[in-house]
Amino acid sequence: MQVLNFSYFETDFPTTFRTAGQIRNEIRSYGWETVVAFQTRNPMHRAHEELCKIARDAVAADGILIHMLLGKLKPGDIPADVRDSAIRKMVDVYFPQNSVVTAGYGFDMLYAGPREAVLHAIFRQNAGCTHLIVGRDHAGVGAYYGPFDAQAIFDEEVPQSALAIQIFRADHTAYSKKLQRVVMMRDALDHGRDDFVLLSGTRVREMLAAGETLPTEFARPEVVRILMDYYREQKPFS
Repeated sequence: MQVLNFSYFETDFPTTFRTAGQIRNEIRSYGWETVVAFQTRNPMHRAHEELCKIARDAVAADGILIHMLLGKLKPGDIPADVRDSAIRKMVDVYFPQNSVVTAGYGFDMLYAGPREAVLHAIFRQNAGCTHLIVGRDHAGVGAYYGPFDAQAIFDEEVPQSALAIQIFRADHTAYSKKLQRVVMMRDALDHGRDDFVLLSGTRVREMLAAGETLPTEFARPEVVRILMDYYREQKPFS
């Protein structure tokens, strides 16, 4: 099979866009056998970063694929080039060298919830990954789907032998004031709600648009600077 056209992705994102075959070759070059994939349409904050590390350690992965969507999102979402810069900075500073493959794929977000989660699993299986992180409201929109429907579909509708890739089921994540790090809330049995720092994506966008700095419990300062620079450029001249 030959792909005749990669649309604008190959020219607009020459250092980020990769085909599944190219990612497989890169994974092979590192000698990785167990690879956990993280799908993202947003800049990665502390919870995303730590979730990748939690999953990596839980499955004893050799490496991580951070696979960002480069296509169309909802109005108001942060553009792909800004997300790319923020994610690469986070990986450079906060992950061990040569432990992460950062790549993008040419696809629009469908917001199809559980069924899109299955499609995402197939994408990452084709890219050579052994595990995919599926978290709360994966590929969801608003309150249309249940928070963990995208995990349940792999048990209820996908035959056990249909996919080679395994699903790492992630719970709600939050910053623990007690432990001074991000945790999955299901693992923090001795915590009350006041022991966590919780911020919604909507609130984060509101803070950035207003020029407010995000708390360090939520986002790395290097990531915040990139995002704040973007939002400053969006403000009209007065």
